[in-house]
Amino acid sequence: MLSKGLHVDRVFLFLDGHIRVQRTTAQGDQIILLHIAPGQVFGIGAALGHKGYPDPEMAAEDCVVLAWPNRLWPEFVARYDGFASQSYAVVGERLNDMHAVIVEMATKQVEQRLVAALLRLIPQMGRKVDDGIDLEFPITRQNISDMTGSALLTVSRLLSAWEKDRIVVSQRKKISATAPHRLSCGVVWPADATTSKVDLQMSG
Repeated sequence: MLSKGLHVDRVFLFLDGHIRVQRTTAQGDQIILLHIAPGQVFGIGAALGHKGYPDPEMAAEDCVVLAWPNRLWPEFVARYDGFASQSYAVVGERLNDMHAVIVEMATKQVEQRLVAALLRLIPQMGRKVDDGIDLEFPITRQNISDMTGSALLTVSRLLSAWEKDRIVVSQRKKISATAPHRLSCGVVWPADATTSKVDLQMSG
């Protein structure tokens, strides 16, 4: 959707679908830094003083967006109270998430990184169902490998073990957390763990 270095000329409001932000390393590996949920703005580089987009933002599935030319940004800020502050707050949250991903890759074991990635996705993209929480966007084991900087084989082995332990269900391009309360603070709690072990703030 947006390529690194592409000239910043529009502001976008994301209406439907899912977008992942990823960066390619010097070795050619792709790392998924974060996901953007519907209802958020993105591509506001001009408001931050950027002339080009710093990271590629790639659609994970067909997306619906609204776009405005950058020249309207000052008008939006002046006309709508809280528009700028909320937009900057969203950017701050994204920067915190990306920083967390980088720190985790440098300091955490693979299982801890996988738990942390799921705990970030559940509040953002999760939907409560009878048997747990579904992640409502297409996600593969390769995507999770890219999110955690881990080998695909290692991620697949961990998810398979968690499936046997009834913590998650991993299907083609879909993952559900059937026992999300057992994921907390980079560890997998035993089967008799209670929901008090982890605070999963769900929006709906």
